[in-house]
Amino acid sequence: MQQDPNDELLKLTFYATPAHSCSYLPDKQATTVFLDPEKQISKKLYTRLSESGFRRSGSHIYRPHCEQCQACVPVRIPVAQFNPNRSQKRCLKKGAHFSAEMSAAEFSPEHYQLYERYLSARHHDGDMYPPSEQQYRDFLFSDWSNTEFLNIYDGQKLITCSVVDRLSNGFSAVYTYYDPDYAKFSLGRLAILQLIEQAKSAAMEYLYLGYLVKDCRKMKYKSEYRPLDCLVGNRWVRLN
Repeated sequence: MQQDPNDELLKLTFYATPAHSCSYLPDKQATTVFLDPEKQISKKLYTRLSESGFRRSGSHIYRPHCEQCQACVPVRIPVAQFNPNRSQKRCLKKGAHFSAEMSAAEFSPEHYQLYERYLSARHHDGDMYPPSEQQYRDFLFSDWSNTEFLNIYDGQKLITCSVVDRLSNGFSAVYTYYDPDYAKFSLGRLAILQLIEQAKSAAMEYLYLGYLVKDCRKMKYKSEYRPLDCLVGNRWVRLN
């Protein structure tokens, strides 16, 4: 991906944080750059930032910027070329009796209670614990993003929610949370597979998954989707 001198990204202002403990690799220090929070963000600009490896947390756009470490690799799935492997086919078969639907991203007690249960069961040692309604809103919602929910139900019961932003060329997966009692159904994997189908149906090109960190167990799962595009330097490289 060549740098265009007219690229809007070159005109943006970013701010770097002081070094802090890395949330992916505990023995590392990290530096994060954030886009100027006063910047008006359009879908076109957000797409361009996503193509350059940036992510959204709440209303903030950020990217790791660690001089001594390049472990965080932005990845995306080219959905038209994706073919599920054997374990992904088993996951789809196991979850075939669940229903999935897209909806507008809105706060509801049902969604928050599921989020609360998920964090308490799976991430009680993380920096997002303990959850609160305000933390949930600040983390997953923003005033400017075109955000939607992929909801997966067992009958009438909500068991999974994937929070995604609609870009010009695809979906950006922000966060997925699910009912810990359904762990045997690999709901995180099922959600990604359902998002791939939703993106295909909407004639989108990509599903952006955030960062692949091969030495972080919680982030390594992203490598199982093929083909997979990895942003290396300023260029997307496809792994088949």
